[in-house]
Amino acid sequence: MNIQEVIAKKRDKQKLNKEEIEFFIKEYTNGNIADYQAAALIMAIYINGMDMEETVNLTLAMANSGDILDLSELGTVVDKHSTGGVGDKVTLILAPIIASLGIPVAKMSGRGLGYTGGTIDKLEAIPGYRTNISEEEFIQNVKKIGISIIGQTLNLAPADKKIYALRDATNTTASVPLIASSIMSKKIAAGANKIVLDVTYGSGAFMKTKQEAKDLADTMVEIGKLAGRETVAVITPMEEPLGRNIGNSLEVIEAVEALKGNMAEDVKEVVLELGSNMIKLAGKGDNLEENKAKMLENISNGLALEKLKELVSNQDGDVAFIENTSKFKKAKYIMPVMLDEKIEKMVNQGEIKKQDIVVKELNAEEIGKISVFLGGGRTRKEDKIDSSVGIILNKKIGDNVTPKDIVAYIHANDEEKGIEAVEKLKEIYKL
Repeated sequence: MNIQEVIAKKRDKQKLNKEEIEFFIKEYTNGNIADYQAAALIMAIYINGMDMEETVNLTLAMANSGDILDLSELGTVVDKHSTGGVGDKVTLILAPIIASLGIPVAKMSGRGLGYTGGTIDKLEAIPGYRTNISEEEFIQNVKKIGISIIGQTLNLAPADKKIYALRDATNTTASVPLIASSIMSKKIAAGANKIVLDVTYGSGAFMKTKQEAKDLADTMVEIGKLAGRETVAVITPMEEPLGRNIGNSLEVIEAVEALKGNMAEDVKEVVLELGSNMIKLAGKGDNLEENKAKMLENISNGLALEKLKELVSNQDGDVAFIENTSKFKKAKYIMPVMLDEKIEKMVNQGEIKKQDIVVKELNAEEIGKISVFLGGGRTRKEDKIDSSVGIILNKKIGDNVTPKDIVAYIHANDEEKGIEAVEKLKEIYKL
């Protein structure tokens, strides 16, 4: 068997068998297949697709390309994964709530790439927090306090790391078989028995339509079933950013506020929907509405926030920043965004009253790109992140806007970039 034959087969729209897929994954992981050859095969898969059997075989081959974490001593571990979005601080809120209910949370999260943020970057905005710990310490942490969130630092699904980097460089990201196998190979390797997936769609997600998200969700649930992992998918819109804050420190601050009970409605909806399903999979309650009530109870009694503090403290983060979020380093320039000129123009052009103007559209992807432009995200894996920059949205879709309203604030450390970001955001607001 050689890689040219495998590439030719998929190029010609033929089905790859288990052995051919395993050969590709093994040899590419070991460095015996060149990047340009792997890229050719990935592009052929992107164009011609894969059926369910091929996708499952690809997922399992990737999962088995490195270590498989054994979490059996922790009992039933339910993992949660989001397909990504802008302003998505759900893990920071949800994981402590679930752990506070006595359900073990052993979570490996990723970094942000492109316009979508990553949980690990957000946690690293907390001074001292260690995301890079050993497998033994990871498991001990969960045994000790019921929760640990770390980066994907172990040798889990190394094939996925290589293929993910290639997909990013060759613009072959938005493919159901490739996304499904990437996510599920990591989840299987990370050792959770049960998985809840948050599959996003819209301008701020990889899947642009609800149907695409449903196709991806169905594929991942089927992979989970065939791999012996009970899997549930929840489909959520990502037309506008989730919550109010975009940027690493700013999102940690919003997460802390949420655990104090001050949670934006769109964030609350996603957190409760995912969490209630996690509780059900853990065998701690079949009624989703009752499960949501349990979660809200642990927010109002402070147990969820205490669990976040415990998590941060246990991984050497400075808890003072959670207890008093004003300690987070502020950006040098905090610039208001107003739409007075836009509103006056609309009023002058037609029979429209100022009080009838509302936000119609707020493209999440474009806002995510502003955050990256300010230094809050990466365009390359080696880019260094500025945790203090970002955007706070005061007005979102459906909100009324007047000429005097500050619709958002830009947090920047470079004045010229800040001014440019203000102008870009004005354009993104569609009224």
